[in-house]
Amino acid sequence: MTADTSPGPRRFSLPHHVEMGDDGYELLDAGDGRRLERFGGLVVDRPAPMADGAPRDPSAWADPDLCFDKYVGWSGPAAGGDREPWVVEEGDLRFELSPTETGQVGLFPEQAANRAWVHDAVNRLGGIPRVLNLFAYTGAMTLATAAAGASVTHVDASRPTVAWARRNAELSGLDDRPVRWIVDDVETFVAREQRRKRDYDAVILDPPSYGHGRRSGGVGWRLDERLNGLLGRCADVTGDDPAFVVLTAHTPGFGPDRLAADLARAFGKFEHEIEAGVLGIRARSGAHLRLGAYARIIRE
Repeated sequence: MTADTSPGPRRFSLPHHVEMGDDGYELLDAGDGRRLERFGGLVVDRPAPMADGAPRDPSAWADPDLCFDKYVGWSGPAAGGDREPWVVEEGDLRFELSPTETGQVGLFPEQAANRAWVHDAVNRLGGIPRVLNLFAYTGAMTLATAAAGASVTHVDASRPTVAWARRNAELSGLDDRPVRWIVDDVETFVAREQRRKRDYDAVILDPPSYGHGRRSGGVGWRLDERLNGLLGRCADVTGDDPAFVVLTAHTPGFGPDRLAADLARAFGKFEHEIEAGVLGIRARSGAHLRLGAYARIIRE
């Protein structure tokens, strides 16, 4: 893809589903607690605790390029230590992928529909809305939002992960967009923004189940203990009229109803404008894989 160097936002295309063509992503099959996926030219076999039942297409699992086991790590013909990252496409966005020690590869494909949703939400708003993206990982949601013309504050506690996100911005021709790349503990950063009385038009959160962070006193992050407090702070920095809010989670016990209730508690004025659902992918084999939940608010 050739980068457009002209000023002003460009119209980027993002799919509203998760099958992204030969250079993108496809879920091939799922079952027995695992998922078989194609990311560009590589087939990846990795855990998926919610993939119950037997695989629909056992023959498809014979020769993955990468296979992850939490006790062994990565194996397969593409698992060598000198393995170079590879690139996949999602609409006009491009992402560098690489196997990590936690079994991830750098992209959450089940979030494709949410990326398209925020892209469309920013387009409908017009102007240059200020978006706060928390637990922003390798930047897929940041890029979808920036591509639509938003100014984004991207916050993640991992310096290597933020560097990875910046490489994705360069690959997508978006490194000239107004993005603040912040390496910081999310709770600490949002509290600081409160004190500075800095405001945002919208907020996106994809918090982990737990994390070590860098909060003073050595207190780590636990979703079930700290989410409501963080959402309250987010409601403060977006004021009384946020343009949109997106909350997602991949944690057992945090289904659509619970996430919707958490948003309603923090953003009570918008209780009747919350929509919620399951993050899931339908496989080529017919298997359906649930991978989390979402809840969203958008100003009408």
